[in-house]
Amino acid sequence: MRLAAVFGIFVFFVITSTQGYCADAASILANGDFHDIDPGTHEPTGWPQGPGISFEHEGDVVFLRLHSTAPGKMIMAYRQAMLPAPRPAALQIKLRVRYSDIKPGEKPWFDGRVIFHFKNASGKELKPEPSPAAFHGTSEKWVDREMVVKVPASATILEVMPCLFQAVSGTLDIARCEVFPASADMLPKPPPIIPSTTFVSKVDPKLMPAEAHVVGNRIQTIASDKPVWLQGLCLDSLEWSAGGEHIAESIKVAMEQWKANVIRLPVNEEFWFGRSKWQKDGGIGYRKLVDGAIDAVASHGGYLALDLHRFGAPMPQHVEFWTDAATRYKNNPAVIFELFNEPHDISWKTWRDGGPLKDPASAHKDANAAENDQDEPAGTSVGMQALVDAIRNTGAKNMIIAGGLDWGYDLSGLTQGFALKDRDSGDGIIYSSHIYPWKKDWQNKVLTAAEKYPIFVGEIGAPLKPMPFIPADQQESPYTWAPDAIGLIQKYKLNWTAFSFHPTCAPNIITDWQYTPTPYWGAFVKEALAGKPFEMKKMR
Repeated sequence: MRLAAVFGIFVFFVITSTQGYCADAASILANGDFHDIDPGTHEPTGWPQGPGISFEHEGDVVFLRLHSTAPGKMIMAYRQAMLPAPRPAALQIKLRVRYSDIKPGEKPWFDGRVIFHFKNASGKELKPEPSPAAFHGTSEKWVDREMVVKVPASATILEVMPCLFQAVSGTLDIARCEVFPASADMLPKPPPIIPSTTFVSKVDPKLMPAEAHVVGNRIQTIASDKPVWLQGLCLDSLEWSAGGEHIAESIKVAMEQWKANVIRLPVNEEFWFGRSKWQKDGGIGYRKLVDGAIDAVASHGGYLALDLHRFGAPMPQHVEFWTDAATRYKNNPAVIFELFNEPHDISWKTWRDGGPLKDPASAHKDANAAENDQDEPAGTSVGMQALVDAIRNTGAKNMIIAGGLDWGYDLSGLTQGFALKDRDSGDGIIYSSHIYPWKKDWQNKVLTAAEKYPIFVGEIGAPLKPMPFIPADQQESPYTWAPDAIGLIQKYKLNWTAFSFHPTCAPNIITDWQYTPTPYWGAFVKEALAGKPFEMKKMR
C-alpha cells in the first residue's frame, strides 16, 4: 500500500452530463463543440461558469476560455461522460486548443492541460487512465490533438477536466472537446519488444551467494547443504517509477547497516518493456536498473527476490514478462523469481490452472476484500502454473516464489491439492504469505502449509494508522502486534522481507532517506535483522 498526497489551492466547478450521447449521437460528452447555447444564459449548455471561466466567440467559433486569476490557482471546468452500453473497448478523444503565456508553476505539470479519469460504478478511479493533454507557452494558431485510449473493464464514467493546473499564469482556449466510442483495433500498437539476452554479472564469483534450492520445507545451499534463512527488506519504488527512488543507496544501507541477506524488489512489466508514456528506450534503462540492483545485492553475498508486483490473477502479459526476465537472469544464483505479488478473488483452481475470471466457478471471497483498491481483472487468467512453466522453458532453474490468495496471505489451498509442480531440473518452489495485523488464523492460513513447504513472508508490516475496513474493536496497536509477528517468524524460521523500506510507502519501516526507523515498526525490524530474539506471546 502506498500513501501519497497532492496539495494546492483550487477554484473548482462541477457540471455533470448524464447523457450517454449528444443530439447528433456522436460524442458521448454532450456539447463538446460548444454550439448548443442555452437561451436563458446565452452560454454553452452543460458547461460550468465562474471566476476564470468564460465563453468567447470569434466568427462561427465558440470556445471555452480558462484564464489564470492568480499564480497557483486551479481553474477547472469539470465534466462527466457516461459510457454507453455495451461498453466500448476504446475511446477516441478529439481536442482543439489554443494557449497563451502558460507558465508552469512549482511542478513541471502545473500547466495548462486536459485531464481524464475513468471511474467505476462505485466512484473508484481505474487504471489505465488516459495521459493528460498538456500545454505550456504560447501557440499562434488553433492546435488539434487526438488520442485513442483503452477503456478499463469496469469503467462506467469518463471524467473530463480542462484546467489551468496551478500554473503561474496563462490562458487556455478550447474550441473542441469531444469523445467518441472506438474499437480496439484503433488503439496505438505497443512498441516492439526488445528481447533480453542473458545478463552477465560483474560481481566477483567469490562474493556471490551460493546457489540454493528447496529441500523439504527449508532452503539449503546445493554445494554444502548449509541452511539458508532469508531475512531482509522490501525496497519499493520500481513498481511505480521507471527510474526508481534511492535504489542503490537503499541496498547498501539494507545490506551493511540493517544486516539484510535478501532484498525483495517489486517491478512491473509495463516499465520492463518500456511501455509507459515516459519511456522511449523499450525498457532498456529500466532493466539496467534491475541489473544494477541484482549485482549490488549479490556483491554483499545476498539474494534478490524479483517480484512481479501485480494484483488479481496472472494474465498472458505476465507469461510474456517471465519469459523475458527468466531469460535475462536464468541460473544467476542471487536471483529468485517471485511470480505474482497478490492474487485475489479467484478460486484455488483458477489460481493454479487459470480460467475465465467472470465465471462464478473462478470466484473466491477474500476475508478483507476492501483492504486494497486495485480493480478486479477481467478476461482469462493463465494461472500460476503457466508462469512456472514459462520460467522453466527458458532453461532457468532459479528458485521460484508463489504467493497465495486473499491478497497473498492465504496458503490453505496448498494442503488441499493445489500446490504447483516444478521440474526435476528446477531448484524448487517457495510459497509466499503477506501478513498484516488484520490477517487472522495464522495456523490454518500459513503454518499448516509451512509443515511441508518453505514459506517466504514477502510482505509483513504494522501500520500506525487504523485501517478503515477493520472494525474499531478489532484494531491492534503495532507496538503489541509487531513483536508477536516477528516472534512468529523466528519461532518457525519463516523467510521474510519487511515492508516497506521507503519513507512514504506504508507501512513504512523508515521515516526519511536518512533511514531513521519508524518506532512502531522499523525499530523492531532493525533489531530482528541484527539478531535480537522476539517471543511470540499470542497467536492470531
